[in-house]
Amino acid sequence: MNLYQQYSSAFESIDKPAAWVDMDRLDDNIATNLARAKNRSIRVASKSVRSVHILRHILNSSQQFNGIMCYHPREAAYLAQQGFDDLLIAYPSLCRSSIIEALHASTAPVKICFMVDRIEHVALLDVLAAEHNLCANICLDLDLSVPFPGLHFGVHRSSIKSAREAVDFYRRIATYCHVKLCGLMGYEAQIAGLGDDIPGKFIQNLAVRHLKKKSIPVINERRTETILALIREGADLSIINGGGTGSVESTLEEPLVNEITVGSGFFCSHLFDYYRNFSLKPAAGFVTTVARKPSASIVTCNGGGYVASGSAEKIKMPLPYLPSGLKLDSNEGTGEVQTPLHTNHCTHSLKPGDPVFFRHAKAGELCEHFNHLHLMRNGVITNKVNTYRGDGWTFM
Repeated sequence: MNLYQQYSSAFESIDKPAAWVDMDRLDDNIATNLARAKNRSIRVASKSVRSVHILRHILNSSQQFNGIMCYHPREAAYLAQQGFDDLLIAYPSLCRSSIIEALHASTAPVKICFMVDRIEHVALLDVLAAEHNLCANICLDLDLSVPFPGLHFGVHRSSIKSAREAVDFYRRIATYCHVKLCGLMGYEAQIAGLGDDIPGKFIQNLAVRHLKKKSIPVINERRTETILALIREGADLSIINGGGTGSVESTLEEPLVNEITVGSGFFCSHLFDYYRNFSLKPAAGFVTTVARKPSASIVTCNGGGYVASGSAEKIKMPLPYLPSGLKLDSNEGTGEVQTPLHTNHCTHSLKPGDPVFFRHAKAGELCEHFNHLHLMRNGVITNKVNTYRGDGWTFM
């Protein structure tokens, strides 16, 4: 049987739409990312996974995986309750109740580290930690966007943009009694999360590759200068975090970075097909059903409109995966309740009731739409596990 036939057989008795993970391919992607990172420690980005079972599977697969990068304080508290003990919250929060939950969860052996880049973040953490007779571990977020004439290459993230600003900020942190700087993070989003081999985008790909090449030395210099400046100032940085799935190779060039983050590289949502320097396998997605056949060359599926966050672009829509050869309609795209597909080049003759397998654009966002993930091995469903949503949690 080919892959479509295997998957179709596995999901024959499963209500659809449903989410799937091919565990054999997930394990292949785990091995690929371990090899890419060489011997450097890897922190797993939970935002790209959003399932306790899958997070545990990844972390248990190798001692090279150390810790989780969370996206919300309440999530960190929840994961601590599930037995995870090394949790870095990647985004600052001013939600008092969530911070308090995370502070109370951060007791030995659990270590939770809060992200900061403004004194307002520090002041609130200090007040709340003092009220509960605790100390908040904090991590400084360094901006790694690179300015070019007429272009901000990167994301609008941290207000700390240089080694000098980081040292000034650290000195202000030192005036607070209930916080302790324990790390530095710099996320080069324009390298890690921006594809440079997108089909049909020849000129854009050339431009992105050129900008990446120019950016990487600037990023390396800024991060290295900041690390050394903070250490000279007396900072004890147990966490020096950098990178993402798309930047593993360039982040490795910095010996002071002691851990690299990987997230989307596990499920390999389709946005991560478009990189020249690595290749991963599609390991997750969703399956729906052909409900209509309005013409000889079009079928219409139930659901499908799980569009990814970020700027509104066609590339953020899910893509039909199996059977191969299907194409979205340029006018309708993927719809909330139905998605038409052109079948002119499809390798399989589809009829109402047949399954169609899709890949989503951004890895963890799939799990915001489904309570469960159906896990397959050798083309057979072997388990059904909860997503965060299935556990009753939506953190954002």
